Amino acid sequence: MTGPTIGNLRVNGAILRYEVRGHGPLLLLIPGGSGGAASFDGIADDLAAEYTVATYDPRGLSRSPLDDPAAEQTVAEHADDALRIVDLLSPGEPARVFGTSSGAIAALHLLTVRPERLERVVAHEPPVVEVLPDVLEHRALLARVGETLRTQGLMPAMAVFAAGLRKGGDTPGPPAQVALPPQAAARAERTMADLPYFVGRIVPAFMSYVPDVDRLEALSERLVLACGQDSRGELPYRPAAFLAERLGAELRHFPGGHTGLTTHPAEFGELLRKAFRA
Repeated sequence: MTGPTIGNLRVNGAILRYEVRGHGPLLLLIPGGSGGAASFDGIADDLAAEYTVATYDPRGLSRSPLDDPAAEQTVAEHADDALRIVDLLSPGEPARVFGTSSGAIAALHLLTVRPERLERVVAHEPPVVEVLPDVLEHRALLARVGETLRTQGLMPAMAVFAAGLRKGGDTPGPPAQVALPPQAAARAERTMADLPYFVGRIVPAFMSYVPDVDRLEALSERLVLACGQDSRGELPYRPAAFLAERLGAELRHFPGGHTGLTTHPAEFGELLRKAFRA
């Protein structure tokens, strides 16, 4: 199979690098905050047999530079970036959109503000912690992460953040030995380079976002909420489960945990295909 077509799109305050594969209705894949278009390498080609698959590096990440590297980030602006790609690649027809983690938050916001441009949205573990009844604990976590980043640096802040995402803030045991596909292992260096921006800009902006739950309820027939089957009890799982119950919707379970897209790409891609057909 030939490689993707690569383009650059000028948006407000940034240039987005995007990739396009395949033919058919547009399927836009929005990555999480510490990943870029490459995080979809394991599923994009297979999905391109059925869709025009567009992936991109969100503003400030990887190969999508900001005009002002110090610019504050907002969910609304990231969602507008996704809309610009939809308008570019599918001007006459609504698109299907998949987002994971912070990308799922951008997808939720886009659904609430421009539903006519979206056929269906699959949101995988959007960490919209503001909907949770124990939100004060999660606000305190974000404050600790920010303070640790300022006073101790990146890796201590990441440790605080990671501990807060575990089941009940569990003390971590030995790291799980997961054999990543070669492409995923090769992305590690770029992911590490993006971590300061992710922890310092994306995490505080996105995890303080308050979704319009009433609007999502009105649009629930276009929304699929999904979680990792191994994520139960962890913080990224809980908002999607809460929203599914509030909206009276089925909560779909995908293989793996929060990064199941990377650890189980074949099974993940097949379930994603089914979610858009249903």
